[in-house]
Amino acid sequence: MDIEKLKFPIGEYIPDKKPSKVLLQQWIEDIERFPERVEQLVKHISSEKLSWKYRPNGWMVKQVIHHCADSHMNSIIRFKLAMTEDSPTIRPYYEDRWAKLDDSLTDEIEESLMLLKGLHSKWVRLLKSLTEEQLEMEFIHPEHELKFNIAENIGNYAWHCNHHLAHIKNGINSMGKFN
Repeated sequence: MDIEKLKFPIGEYIPDKKPSKVLLQQWIEDIERFPERVEQLVKHISSEKLSWKYRPNGWMVKQVIHHCADSHMNSIIRFKLAMTEDSPTIRPYYEDRWAKLDDSLTDEIEESLMLLKGLHSKWVRLLKSLTEEQLEMEFIHPEHELKFNIAENIGNYAWHCNHHLAHIKNGINSMGKFN
């Protein structure tokens, strides 16, 4: 069993600070389709399967879904901060700790699915409106002590969507062997 492949089923994110318009459009489409793709995977899933992990010491399927809602809320705020302030320093959060909170451990994933639908609709509307100048706006991530522009961050979150979509698939297909 290749733990690294289970951890990064689509590979690690490779930043692209100046993506082509075609690539940028693909990324936005990935973000736009994510809520529907997650819902299709889990619409008839049992509570038992929601508790299956995608890898040893990984999160349960339900935690991945709740994490995406939390992460993507943070992301749209980061985009808006970058668009309205001069290279703001964003506030990181402890995603591993958030994943242990009660709202991330519940089988009631409908709230997170609804949140993802509304949030992604709003987010994609914003992304499709961005000008060339706005794509270059930046924020500072204090954990990495680096500046990230909006264009590369769109790529990061398209990757994040596909990365966790693969985790959900792996968790469902794991038959509970990693629990």
